[in-house]
Amino acid sequence: MTARWFVVGLVGVMLLAMAGPAAASVDVIPKPASVEQRAHDSFALTADTRIVVRHRSRDAAPVAGDLARLLRRSTGYRLPVVWKSNRHHPEISLKLTRSQPVGREGYVLRTSRHEVRIKARTAAGLYHGVQTLRQLLPAKVESGTARPGPWRVPGVRIQDEPRFRWRGAHLDVSRHFFSVPEVERYIDLISQYKDNVLHLHLSDDQGWRIVIDSWPRLATFGGSTEVGGGPGGYYTKRDYREIVRYAAEHYITVVPEIDTPGHTNAALASYADLNCDGMAPPLYTGTDVGFSSLCVDKEITYRFLDDVVRELAALTPGAYLHMGGDEAHSTTEADYKQFIQRLQGIVTTHDKRLIGWEEIVQAPPLPPGTLAQHWSPATGSEPGTELAREAVAQGVKLVMSPANHAYLDMKYDENTPLGLSWAGFVEVRDSYEWDPATIVDGVGENDVEGVESALWSETLEDISDIEFMAFPRLPGIAEIGWSPRTGRNWDEYRLRLAAQAPRWEIEGVNFYRSPQVPWR
Repeated sequence: MTARWFVVGLVGVMLLAMAGPAAASVDVIPKPASVEQRAHDSFALTADTRIVVRHRSRDAAPVAGDLARLLRRSTGYRLPVVWKSNRHHPEISLKLTRSQPVGREGYVLRTSRHEVRIKARTAAGLYHGVQTLRQLLPAKVESGTARPGPWRVPGVRIQDEPRFRWRGAHLDVSRHFFSVPEVERYIDLISQYKDNVLHLHLSDDQGWRIVIDSWPRLATFGGSTEVGGGPGGYYTKRDYREIVRYAAEHYITVVPEIDTPGHTNAALASYADLNCDGMAPPLYTGTDVGFSSLCVDKEITYRFLDDVVRELAALTPGAYLHMGGDEAHSTTEADYKQFIQRLQGIVTTHDKRLIGWEEIVQAPPLPPGTLAQHWSPATGSEPGTELAREAVAQGVKLVMSPANHAYLDMKYDENTPLGLSWAGFVEVRDSYEWDPATIVDGVGENDVEGVESALWSETLEDISDIEFMAFPRLPGIAEIGWSPRTGRNWDEYRLRLAAQAPRWEIEGVNFYRSPQVPWR
């Protein structure tokens, strides 16, 4: 071989290597950890296709049923769910097996001309694999009525698992109340991007949103209004159980929040004895913060908290209860520390773990397994990052929600009709271009439990408003929580994000058409 042809061959080998798994891309969000594209292995979904649950797995069967309902609706095909493979039929097979090279929420998806095969260690992993398959199919798969084919899945081999265990979406139902169907609609949308936590902010100055049988006026009186003076509302225990059940079907854990000791005017207005002076304040419908506080020195405060935590813990199968702790400006430093110490003991007594906003680290020692949620927009070593480093020093892991990146109630720009701007304008690129392990000096990968988008509802009145502020920003934050840090870049991501638009249009999502994205 001459030197010239050796160089040509070497270049060819290099180009092939560049086209391998690390460089391959499909229009999936979050970006899978590893994708190998195989042009000759594309799969055609037809009227003869069957969904196969390998080994008659009871855990896999609900995932198969969910997939069948989605595909039957949009394709019009029968798509029976069966227990046995049959080589005379194309099939989508789901298999649970401990031998997979991925973690508990990971999956391996492989296509061939005859089969799409998804393997995982857990049903959650299978479910995440199905969300990827959903995005590999044409956008019309989201249709609520039968559409004509073809229904083709590109040839791929995907090996995928999450970067972080906690991938959350926070929803404030206190400042404005959202119905059970609206919350379930949000669950539908966030689960498509592999979020696994729904953080429900159930109490604040403007409204108490969950029935507590031992303190009934919390809901009936404290839940009777909202920002602007609307009628408010609250969840019965049956309502809350329905949300928890629906979330679990989407492999999402509900983490309820009762904000304390501040953000408590709705509770203080409901029961005069919770106030230090024994006088109940009026209900509040404004948007100021930091003016309310439970009475730290009264024992009734802790009987109240014990009852609330006990009843909420009984309704909540997840490990964590969020007890707030932020913006307690009307509580002295000494009282705040005393309060958090008593509060953490109550949470532990009822077999739950404590998560709170990052201010709780000012009351050490915190119990093992406690999480702190970082919300400050400060970065690096700026003022406002001290509490995140204090959490690390105490061995408390962080859920990262920096307001100038992850607060979805921030306006996109000065012309956005909804939202606030105290943390600045947050465009789609701002919500995507940050990393939880580098944004604060002294906080590294092993200090982070995960990430969470936060959506506060001062200006949001219905699900349409929620969708407008969450989309298209939430998928980017979901990708930060799921995908490897290496290989993520804005120029590539914005193209994948643009490909989501036809899906959202079919689903009826009221998304913001950011000028930063070349929408299709």
